[in-house]
Amino acid sequence: GFDPALVDAVIDRLTRSGALDESRLAEHYVAERSGKGFGPLRIQAELREKGLPEDLFDPYLKALEGVWPELLAAAHDRRFGPTRSTDRADYARRGRFLEQRGFSPEMIRRYLRWND
Repeated sequence: GFDPALVDAVIDRLTRSGALDESRLAEHYVAERSGKGFGPLRIQAELREKGLPEDLFDPYLKALEGVWPELLAAAHDRRFGPTRSTDRADYARRGRFLEQRGFSPEMIRRYLRWND
């Protein structure tokens, strides 16, 4: 119900003052979601859904490249404990969980194979 010209002016003012900063949003979002055990594919999809351009958040995802395996292991252990999979069905269940969290199939296979 607000005048669109007024809304645009307020958004411009907030952007100029630094109160609205998409780069800062991307940085904090990646840090928060990765800290909660979500992988790069899911975070990337969520940021795209929010309308942020990939070149804005990609550096923050790449900065965690060496950390993703540790985050995957932590997400796995929070859900399943440090135990190994007991059979193929359990292996598949763990893989599906990690895939839904946003980790790539290759990362998941590498972890579950190494962990078995």
